[in-house]
Amino acid sequence: MQHVVVLGGSVAGLAAARAVRSAGVRVTMVEPDGVAPGSLRSGVPQSGQLHALLDMGRTQAERWWPGLSQDLVGKGAVLGSGSEIQLFVDGVRKVDVPGNELIGVSRALLEDHIRGLTLADEHIEVVTGKALGLVVDGGRVSGVRLAPTGSHEVETLAADAVVDAMGRSSRLGVWLEEAGWEAPPVDRMRIDLGYATARFRRGAELPGVIVAHQLPTVSAAAGAEQQDTGAMAAVEDGQWMVVIAAYADRRPPRDNGEFTKRMQQMEAAPFGVVADECEMVGDVQTYSMAHSLRRRWWSTDRIPGGLFVVGDAVASFNPVYGQGMTSALLHASCLAAYLRKGADLHAPAWDYFRHIRVIVDGAWEVSTLADLAQPHVTGPYPRGYEVARRMSDWMSRASTTDPWVNERFLDVVNMRRRPADLKTPQFWWKVALALREQRRGR
Repeated sequence: MQHVVVLGGSVAGLAAARAVRSAGVRVTMVEPDGVAPGSLRSGVPQSGQLHALLDMGRTQAERWWPGLSQDLVGKGAVLGSGSEIQLFVDGVRKVDVPGNELIGVSRALLEDHIRGLTLADEHIEVVTGKALGLVVDGGRVSGVRLAPTGSHEVETLAADAVVDAMGRSSRLGVWLEEAGWEAPPVDRMRIDLGYATARFRRGAELPGVIVAHQLPTVSAAAGAEQQDTGAMAAVEDGQWMVVIAAYADRRPPRDNGEFTKRMQQMEAAPFGVVADECEMVGDVQTYSMAHSLRRRWWSTDRIPGGLFVVGDAVASFNPVYGQGMTSALLHASCLAAYLRKGADLHAPAWDYFRHIRVIVDGAWEVSTLADLAQPHVTGPYPRGYEVARRMSDWMSRASTTDPWVNERFLDVVNMRRRPADLKTPQFWWKVALALREQRRGR
């Protein structure tokens, strides 16, 4: 049986392990913090923040861990749909989309549950230790150099292929250069984002609300007075998790009183209700992100065989848009599809990297368009940016009142459709009709 080493025990690494196993390949996972159920991974400082599992991500997760949503609900997670999901643009609530679903769950519960399911497979073993580099022989990756926890010795773990799931701080590019290969071109966009999450005791203060989200329009974000982005979700243990995100000088501090005050100032009413009526549990947790990052593996001139990259190690986007875990799960699906075709594990995986490019570029387009409207962001601006920004504003306004427009907009946000689906003549005809009806209704 062939053997693949997966570096990293996050959602991306766990999904990649399942994808590899679906092809009948033995897996060894390497994770510095260990991946035993209930373990805490200190290498993920943002783990206490509210995370989003978009609808397409949940669909993919159900593929790798059947019955996942039902299992999580049984452990206290909350599944919301339709009117229970309230989305606001500049304080205006968008029209509901029947069938739209989101699950309220902390990252800790989600990751711990799927970790337990994954490690129940006897053909997936775990090595607790730190990966130090690749072994590359004869044009392909043949193993990993690592330092097992508690040992001062460097060992070599042989493999037919290696999957990098080490996140945005991955040193894979450096390792390749040290081995005489090429690191991928890297795109960075400075966003200077700060976000903070707090938990509140949940009672009957918001009947019929499971998820609420406030997002400024692109044009509003470009103005002098910057608005907060906010999201809240009912999660396990009878709690609300609330996140506030803002940029540059307005990044939220680690201050309970300031956090509550900014919730009260939000135009979307559910945030103020929770701030006024619910008790905060614990303290505010903050995290910052200097830039979005995309490593274009598909643009390298050569790459060793037996190498795959998934999750944030490929690209990490502005977390406001919740694309991270869903992208990682889609990458795992691409990996499974590549292996199902009988691909040679020892050969360069060009088809795999071309496949994930579609996912990465689509998510990058969605997140960076809004980021570029921030006054402190200096580009690079794509061709036609000003027109695209204005059209994005029109689309956002139309989606507040037109269910058809909003459904397709959410399909792209939830990564069920590609951004190109929002550029068709039919879509923009519907946007124009919606805006005309709004003007008539004034």
